[in-house]
Amino acid sequence: MPKAKPGIITVPEMNYIAVKGKGDPNEESGEYKQSIALLYAIAYTIKMSYKGSYKIEGYFEYSVPPLEGFWWQDGVNGLDYAHKENFNFISIIRLPDFVTKKDFEWAIAEAAKKKKTDFSKVEFMSYDEGLCVQCMHIGDYDNEPITVAAMHEFAINNGYELDITDTRYHHEIYISDPRKVDSTKLKTVIRHPIKKM
Repeated sequence: MPKAKPGIITVPEMNYIAVKGKGDPNEESGEYKQSIALLYAIAYTIKMSYKGSYKIEGYFEYSVPPLEGFWWQDGVNGLDYAHKENFNFISIIRLPDFVTKKDFEWAIAEAAKKKKTDFSKVEFMSYDEGLCVQCMHIGDYDNEPITVAAMHEFAINNGYELDITDTRYHHEIYISDPRKVDSTKLKTVIRHPIKKM
């Protein structure tokens, strides 16, 4: 985890449970809130698999990693926080390395059977994020532009430039649960892809 000042990191390829969608993340019955429910259902089906008859090779007990999100808006460089209804997102939760695509597909089928819910939006996603600048943002999500500006300045001063593209995104990792923590104390890792100037 980064400190509350920017740093450079190279993120290796990892596997995730992912759900893609669009819209304001604060909308009560919106796609974003629905995506989170789908992700956690699969994450906990995998985590608790050791209690059932399906055995995952190499399994060990673990804590479900924090929720993460990739965010972008069509035709916008960066994010326009005044128009959250135009946000595109990929909500993700990291998978342990021992979970294969076959194990993921078992979890989808198992959760659908137990919860009588359609999990067809949930995907197995491999992502190689590569070179990034990141920083721990403390406070309300709407104040993120201040942290982002400091990250970009740090990157430029160290010989890098921003490399947000159609496949490299504004990335957030939610360390705090907004339902339980005051918005002024929320901890969110912000990560932006960069490249050498």
